[in-house]
Amino acid sequence: MTRPAVPILMYHQLTPHPVPEFRRYTITPGRFAAQMACLSLMGYRAVGLDAVLERRRALPRRPVVITFDDGIEGCCEYAMPVLTRRRFTATFYVVAGLVGQRSRWTRSEVGIELPLMDWPALRRLRAAGFDLGSHTMSHPRLPTLSPAACREELRSSRHLLEDRLGHEVAHLAYPFGAFDASVRSVAADAGYRSACSTRPRLATADDDPLALPRVNVYGHDSLLDFACRVWSARSARDLLHRRRGRPAVPAPPTPTPPAPAG
Repeated sequence: MTRPAVPILMYHQLTPHPVPEFRRYTITPGRFAAQMACLSLMGYRAVGLDAVLERRRALPRRPVVITFDDGIEGCCEYAMPVLTRRRFTATFYVVAGLVGQRSRWTRSEVGIELPLMDWPALRRLRAAGFDLGSHTMSHPRLPTLSPAACREELRSSRHLLEDRLGHEVAHLAYPFGAFDASVRSVAADAGYRSACSTRPRLATADDDPLALPRVNVYGHDSLLDFACRVWSARSARDLLHRRRGRPAVPAPPTPTPPAPAG
């Protein structure tokens, strides 16, 4: 039986008070709740990455994977109740070396730092049944590091999370979505079963588990855009222009940089 393509949704920050510099990657709690209701109405059921990787396991007719990058404060407070109510699972990728601190890497990217979840918040997520994965120790662009430094980022983050949370950490998200063949090899050697990129596409059974594509959910997306992204990894605007045979028109500019925050 052919396995369905799977949208792996990528979120970053949930807060009722978005800051302009990070608005592109911020979803308000109300909009997030509406998006999860939309998934339910469309017949999607949230599954974990292990279910996607285990080819022999049957998937729902419309599976979806929900992921959160960076471990930004507020994701536990605002996402967990909505997901629990819908009986949706999710994976939260944590910058292990900065737990309870601030997102130092966003200072050079967007000019601000955001508070990160602390260990008690992460343990609450784990106790509620959510998966916690690695987002490295310090959120570097891994292809720019030496092999030794890359190895340290990937291995140390996994070991630290496992030691502090008491469970296996098998899933990774590459910071900024940046990886190459060398980084992929180090991730495999470090024992990760999957690694997510930011390549915008639905995941299929043919995808390399250590180079999974994802669907970024943007703060400016309408609910129609969200539904279209879940279905095709494209916004309603992109699909309309594609159907008319025209090149996609970029979304209206926002006061944030084009590079993924990842």
